[in-house]
Amino acid sequence: MLKQFNPVNWPESWNFAWEEIPGAAIALTIAIAAAYAIYRVVFGILHRITRSSETTTDDLIIEGIRRPIKWSLIAIAVTIVAQNNDALSFVWEPIARFVRPALLGWIIYTIVKAFTAAMEIKLEASEDPVAVRSRRTRISIFSRTATFVIIFVTVGLMLFSIPAVKTIGTTLLASAGLAALAVGAAAQPALKSLIGGLQIAFTEPLRIGDLVVIDGHTGRVEEIRMSFITVRTWDERAIIVPTTSVLDESFENWSRKSEMLTGPIMLHLDPATQVQPIRTELVRFVEGNPLWDGRTVQCLMTEAYPESIELRLAVSARTIGDLWQLRCHIREHMLEWLRVEMPDALIRHRLEVEAANQRAQGT
Repeated sequence: MLKQFNPVNWPESWNFAWEEIPGAAIALTIAIAAAYAIYRVVFGILHRITRSSETTTDDLIIEGIRRPIKWSLIAIAVTIVAQNNDALSFVWEPIARFVRPALLGWIIYTIVKAFTAAMEIKLEASEDPVAVRSRRTRISIFSRTATFVIIFVTVGLMLFSIPAVKTIGTTLLASAGLAALAVGAAAQPALKSLIGGLQIAFTEPLRIGDLVVIDGHTGRVEEIRMSFITVRTWDERAIIVPTTSVLDESFENWSRKSEMLTGPIMLHLDPATQVQPIRTELVRFVEGNPLWDGRTVQCLMTEAYPESIELRLAVSARTIGDLWQLRCHIREHMLEWLRVEMPDALIRHRLEVEAANQRAQGT
């Protein structure tokens, strides 16, 4: 029986006794079974504890880390066996250099996701829409930032386990000044987007769910990422806006503090029109409309021209959606009421040939 396989051209670290392989396989099987048993026992106890808890946060965390912890225990078991067996160590150690940081990053990533999901569940119980949008924006940005950092560090640790990459990294660290300048110049757009995303999270010029007007587009903020913001318009188009442009340029936020707004309805009428009957009808109609929140109802003459006057009807509502519908209802009702009750108030720029002929024939 061959006790040792030692070709001349193999490195010294590759030499091991092949007769150790069956024993290593048995030890590995026992270690994996023991690790799985520990996993089942520990998580069985944890599930019993979380069932008695009133919060859902611990349930989400336990369920999130279940799989990465299981594979981590198995990896630990394999590592323990490999420390006492050269044959298994020969196969496992090169793989473990990648597996260990990957499992660690996986565990941290699932914990972050679990906390994010738990905080979003708590937001659903809140009755303040402004506070919900604010917290949801911060949660979204911070979770994406944490995910980016976790992936970046995990991939870096995995790459540095490769000897060639580690040598390159050492060389770069030796010339840290030049490397910092080169990396800073190349990563300037990414760093600017990252800082911009964090600035939006802290200052909150806009939040997820806000109704905004950006570059002439009106819509709800659907998503906020480090590099761009998605605005969904009423016709379901997605407007992609760079994060930096939101910070560098002005835009309108209609729901910054509250969705309770006042909106205008403009009427252009004949200069001889009596305004008071229109004001009375506006108040009567608005007071009977369920979309009105009881705050504002006005009828003001804002302009007077030689051939027309401009009336601004102003009303308020609890939400932006209600305000839009209320304005549409008022616009439709007032024009219909004017056509029936005050037809002379409507401006006409048409040639009424038939009426002119009848008048001419009558004379």
